[in-house]
Amino acid sequence: MATDRKVRLTPEGKVRLEKELDQLRNERIPELSRLIQEATGDGDISDNSEYEEMKDEYMYLESRVHELEQTLEHAEIIEAGSGDGTVQLGSKVTVRDEDGIEEVWLIVDSVEASSSENRVSSDSPVGKALMGCRAGNEATVETPGGSYTYKIINVE
Repeated sequence: MATDRKVRLTPEGKVRLEKELDQLRNERIPELSRLIQEATGDGDISDNSEYEEMKDEYMYLESRVHELEQTLEHAEIIEAGSGDGTVQLGSKVTVRDEDGIEEVWLIVDSVEASSSENRVSSDSPVGKALMGCRAGNEATVETPGGSYTYKIINVE
């Protein structure tokens, strides 16, 4: 992640990242460190795949901690919605797909995106297509599998 880039987070997103950082620092890394020490204390580790996996995970977790620290250090909190009815970061958007299925998505920075939580990155193809739209507009998303059109029902 480029450290000179402002990361725009929702208040909830900032809290979620702070919780993840706290859990990594105070639970997962200390526990993994203890397990690694136990494994090295048990003798020959030269051919121990479990030990290698723990070391790899430890390096990943350390990298994630650094990434979270940088993200939070450069975070700018955004308010919900635009106030003028256009889709932008922080907007809650109700869309209807071509099959008539409605969903509510929150438009967020890529560090907050989560498809399972309907948090759509403004940098994703869907996010880019929605940005600047208003209720009543249609947004077409081009994907390798074809194009999809969404009708914007509401923007908050």
